[in-house]
Amino acid sequence: MSLLTRLTYVLPHRALSSLARTLAYSRQPAVKRWLIDTVTAKFGVDLSEAAQPDPGAYESFNAFFTRELRPGARVPDDDPRALLMPADGRISQCGPITTDADGGGRIFQAKGQSFTVAELLGDDDAADAFRGGLFATVYLSPKDYHRVHMPWAGKLRETVHVPGRLFSVGPDAVRTVPRLFARNERLVCHFDTDFGPMAMVMVGALLVSGVETVWSGVEIPRYGDAVTVKDYRGEHVTLERFAEMARFNYGSTVIVLLPAGVAALAPSLTPESPVRLGERLATLS
Repeated sequence: MSLLTRLTYVLPHRALSSLARTLAYSRQPAVKRWLIDTVTAKFGVDLSEAAQPDPGAYESFNAFFTRELRPGARVPDDDPRALLMPADGRISQCGPITTDADGGGRIFQAKGQSFTVAELLGDDDAADAFRGGLFATVYLSPKDYHRVHMPWAGKLRETVHVPGRLFSVGPDAVRTVPRLFARNERLVCHFDTDFGPMAMVMVGALLVSGVETVWSGVEIPRYGDAVTVKDYRGEHVTLERFAEMARFNYGSTVIVLLPAGVAALAPSLTPESPVRLGERLATLS
């Protein structure tokens, strides 16, 4: 375990993330430009793909970080049976949701590390729908496009805001922090699709100053100690395949859950493999 990961056990996660949010939304020219220039240089951000390639044109660092892509920069796989990669980044892990000794579903995190679907979703009953299904965990680094899109068309049923820690979700933390994704604060989005339920889990991380959705705006930060469920049945929130769903205000992770027997993951997907929005995530059976 690296020194930074060890420090995250004792650092004031929410205070640091609140400070990061203040800086990210600052419109002070010197502050925003320093942040934009630092991240662009350190992580090799490709602004040629952005709808606005001029770094000086963004009103804040957050506006830069959640920038739109220029039209045509990403296109969906043209196979109508393909479920799409929801974001740019790299695969942390993907594969079958296995069955644990108690009969529940379990998701592989890294060698020696795993967590249950019920822990991730914050709901035992909701986890039942994904027993024997598939998962894909996609890590977004600071250089990546930070908007998350729909793998498949779906109607929003409910969201579940699960408070928690804000550990880093970098590679060292994923390898060494037990049940990382089930411990961090997250927003679980449940969709109904023509093949059954689909869950999209937006996982917060250290210095992530927010998660926003296209249907309700800012969802995190809204720090609290209780799980908050919003029921969208009857609200008719329907998103098409490849449509924008949500965005991160700093690098983090999105986890896609699919039920059993509906799809096969793309065989090219392996841990650490780079991926781009719109590529094939899985193929419907």
